[in-house]
Amino acid sequence: MSTISIEGMEFHAYHGCFAEEQIIGTRFIVDLFLEVDTSTAQHSDSLHDTVNYLEVYQVVKKEMMVNSKLLEHVGRRILTAVKGHFPTVKQAKIKVRKMNPPLGGKIDFVSITLEA
Repeated sequence: MSTISIEGMEFHAYHGCFAEEQIIGTRFIVDLFLEVDTSTAQHSDSLHDTVNYLEVYQVVKKEMMVNSKLLEHVGRRILTAVKGHFPTVKQAKIKVRKMNPPLGGKIDFVSITLEA
């Protein structure tokens, strides 16, 4: 079993409970870790024998563009979509970070980490 990681995916999206967040949006960073059997790809050197990173990114991007109030909801949607599109993914872990959240002070980010 191998871990394929796609880290630092950056998006401008409209997730949050405050009305302003739904209007102006903010920056989000997503890290995704996929447990996959890559033994065939290790010998074949064929993209068809592993998970295509570009296709995974496109799934994440599509889900990030659907507005949600909670990071928990965004993260679960992404995990569900990724596992649905890529049945060879045995386990997945995601971290979704909202950068500079509007909480009344200097905060780098808030985040949620989920597994499926």
